[in-house]
Amino acid sequence: MIHGLLWLPLLLVFVLLAALGWLERRRQTLFRQWAEGAELAKLDGCGAARLRDGILSWSRFEAGSFQPEGEFVIKHLELVELLALGSGEAPLTEESQGACRLRLVGDSQQQDLPFADAQRARRWIEELMARSRCEL
Repeated sequence: MIHGLLWLPLLLVFVLLAALGWLERRRQTLFRQWAEGAELAKLDGCGAARLRDGILSWSRFEAGSFQPEGEFVIKHLELVELLALGSGEAPLTEESQGACRLRLVGDSQQQDLPFADAQRARRWIEELMARSRCEL
């Protein structure tokens, strides 16, 4: 009897890990459907983003679906800044890592796009600026 009680917590941990794995697989499957046909797409802990038909849109995964958070027309893009995610208007240095956001500026508006990884955000800056030049 005591051996069965020792295995019970391990069984509960296994069931919990299996459920979390299923949720992550579902999130990735929904992302693939959402990002289908996109020229550029990302999925990370801060949300999902895609560039399709000259419009950059981003969403957050909530309640089993992607909830839209914002969009930006790339042909209006004038400037992209890399900023810290939670500390106001502090720009990130080249050595900085971790969570950040891209500030998209253009056509008298600005939007913030969150990223979980600064390296990926830097690559997106290059891609977005190249695509905005192509749109002109």
